[in-house]
Amino acid sequence: MADTTPEMEAYMDVLDGELKKAYTLASCARKLGLDPEPKVAIPIAKNMAERVEGLVSVAAPQIIGTGISKRIAELEKKYGILDWRVSLIIAEEIAQEKFCKFKDRLEAMEVGIRVGFAYHTLGTVASPLEGLTQIKLRKTRQGKEYFAAYFSGPIRSAGGTGASVSVLIADYIRQRFGYAAYDPEEREVERSVTELYDYHERVTNLQYLPSEEEIRFLVRNLPIQIDGDPSEKFDVSNYKDLDRVETNIIRNGVCLVIGEGIAQKAPKVWKQLSIWGKEFGLEHWAFLKEFVELQHQIKAKTQVGQAQQKHAASDLLPDYTYIKDLVAGRPVLAHPMRPGGFRLRYGRSRATGYSSCAIHPATMVVLNSYVAVGTQLKLERPEKATSLNVCDSIEGPIVLLQDGSVMQLHSYSEAKAVAQNLKEIIYLGDILVNYGDFFNRAHKLVPPGYCDHFGTIDVEKLSELTDIPVTVIQAIMKNPWRDFPSAGEALQLSTSLAIPLHPSYTYFWKLLTGTEVKALIELIAKGQAIEEQGVLKKLILPARELPEGKLTLEKAGIPHTLVNTEFIVIDENHALAVLASLNIDPRTLAIEEALVELAQANGTDGLQYVTLRSSVKIRDRAGVFIGARMGRPEKAKMRQLTGSPHVLFPVGEQGGRMRSVQAALAAGKVDAE
Repeated sequence: MADTTPEMEAYMDVLDGELKKAYTLASCARKLGLDPEPKVAIPIAKNMAERVEGLVSVAAPQIIGTGISKRIAELEKKYGILDWRVSLIIAEEIAQEKFCKFKDRLEAMEVGIRVGFAYHTLGTVASPLEGLTQIKLRKTRQGKEYFAAYFSGPIRSAGGTGASVSVLIADYIRQRFGYAAYDPEEREVERSVTELYDYHERVTNLQYLPSEEEIRFLVRNLPIQIDGDPSEKFDVSNYKDLDRVETNIIRNGVCLVIGEGIAQKAPKVWKQLSIWGKEFGLEHWAFLKEFVELQHQIKAKTQVGQAQQKHAASDLLPDYTYIKDLVAGRPVLAHPMRPGGFRLRYGRSRATGYSSCAIHPATMVVLNSYVAVGTQLKLERPEKATSLNVCDSIEGPIVLLQDGSVMQLHSYSEAKAVAQNLKEIIYLGDILVNYGDFFNRAHKLVPPGYCDHFGTIDVEKLSELTDIPVTVIQAIMKNPWRDFPSAGEALQLSTSLAIPLHPSYTYFWKLLTGTEVKALIELIAKGQAIEEQGVLKKLILPARELPEGKLTLEKAGIPHTLVNTEFIVIDENHALAVLASLNIDPRTLAIEEALVELAQANGTDGLQYVTLRSSVKIRDRAGVFIGARMGRPEKAKMRQLTGSPHVLFPVGEQGGRMRSVQAALAAGKVDAE
C-alpha cells in the first residue's frame, strides 16, 4: 500500500476518535440497565486476529485481551496468512490454557477449536459459534473417551472447506490431549448413510451427495464422531434407537459436514495434509488419499461410455456430477467433455476472477440471449458454480447457418446479424476460467486448446533462443498474435520461424478420425482451386459427391459457404491454411495415395495424421471441452416495489408508503442519505 498522506492520517484519526466517543456513550447507556446486556455487544476489531478474538468472546468472554490476537500475528509470520497450521496451533495453545483459564479441560478444548475455526473463516461468519455447537466426550466399546463433535445448520456458512477444517482441528486437539479415536459400529455407519439420503430426498438437495460406499468409508475412518442436534420434522427411515446417537430425527449438521464438507472437499484437504500432516501428527488422515481414489473409481463406474470418451492426452474422464440431480427448468448448455461444449481457456479479464468465468458475447447471442452477465452456471470442472461475465478477446462460437454455410463469430454484431438464420451451434466457443479456481478446488490442471495466448508465448520464447528481438518478430507480421493475420502471413511466420500455425488457421483435427481426414482429402481432390494472378482466391468443392466430406468440414470447424446445395466454397485464407495443413499442392490439388492410406494403416486420430503429412507445425486446438448447465433461474424473481410508481424520487420517509412527491411537499422537507 502507498504511504498515507497527512490529510488521510488526520481523517482516519477523526474517524477513530468519533468511534471511541460513540462507544463510550453507548457503554454509559448500557450501564443504566435498560438493555438486556450491560455492555455493547459488538467489539471493535482493528484486524482479522482481533475480529476472531471478538467473535469467540461471545461464548468465552475471558479470552478478550489475553494476547491471542498477537499470537495469531506471530504464527502468520511463520506459516503465512490463513495457513491451516495457524488454526491448529492457536487451538492447541488455547486448549492448554496458555492465555487464560477455563472451568474445565473440555471447555478449554472447545474454545480452542472455536478460535481455530474462526480464524479459518476470517472471523466473519457464525459457524464457529452456532455451526459447531458443542464437543461431547463419549466412551468407545473399550471404555476409552472419544470426541463427538456436534454440528448444526449454520455450519453451511463456513463452506465445505471450512466444515472439513473444523473436523480436522477437533481431531488435532483430540490427538494432542490423548483421547481415543471413534470406533463406529456397523449400525452407526448405516445410520449415516440412511440419514444423508433421507435428508437429500426428503428435506433439501445436498450440493454433493456422496455414494453409499463413500459415506461408509468416511464414517469408518473418521477419528471423531460427527453428531448434531435434531433439526427436521422427519425421523430417519432406518437404524433408529442407537445408544451412541441421541436422536432418531434427521440432523442437518451431520449431513452437511459429511456430504458437502469432507466428502466433497477431500481432495483439497488431502492436498494440504500430504504436505505437512505428518509434522502435526495427522498421518492417520492418510485415509483421505484412499478415499479420493475411491471417488475416482466410483465416478468411472457410473459414467456412461467413459472408456470411449477418455481424453487421449491424460486420464481425464467426464464428470457428470453437475447434472446428476438436474431439476426441471435448468437447461444443460453442454454435456461432460462433449465436443462442441465450452472450450477451456485459462485466464482472467478485468471483469472475471475467482468463481467468475467469462464467455464470448457472441455465444450469449447464439444461445438466444438466454444466458447473460451474472447468470449462474454449474460447471463440470473445476466443479462448483460460477457467475458469468463476457470477454471478447477469447474465441467465439462456430455455427451452421440455415443455408449450410459455416462461420465463426468474432463479435457481438456478427452474431446479431446471423441470429435469425442459425441452424446449429457446432462449437460454443471458449469459457475463460481462472487458474485459482482449479487451485482452490484441488483439481488437477487439464490441457487447454491452442490459442493466441500460447502463440504469443511461442514468439517470446523464440526471441530468447535467437538474436531476433521479439518486437522485430512481431513486426514481421504486424503483431499477428494480437490481430488476425492473413493465412499467407501466418504460414510465412510458421515456416520461417518454425513455430506452430496461428490458432485462427488451426482446426479441430484432434476431433476427427483418420478416416474422416481421408474423406476430406478425397473431397478436396475432386475440387477446383480458383486463382487470380497466381494467387489462390478460393477453393470450390462438390457438395453432393462426398456428403461425409461436408460433415468433416463442419466437425473440423473450417468456415465455408454452401452455394445452391451444390458447391462448397472455402475463402482464400482458410483454403490456403487447409491445403498447407494437409500438404496439398494449391495449384494441382494432387495428393499422395501412400499418405492417404497412412491414416487407416496406423489407426491414428486426425491430428496425428495431419501432423504426419503437414508442411507446418500443427497444435491441438480442441484441448478439453467443459460441460455446463444453468444454476437456479427460478430464483431470479422480479422484486416489485409496493404501489405503482412511474418515476422514483428520493423523497425519503416524508413521501410516505407510496414515496409520493406531493406528500413530501406537504411535509415541507426531505430527510435523505
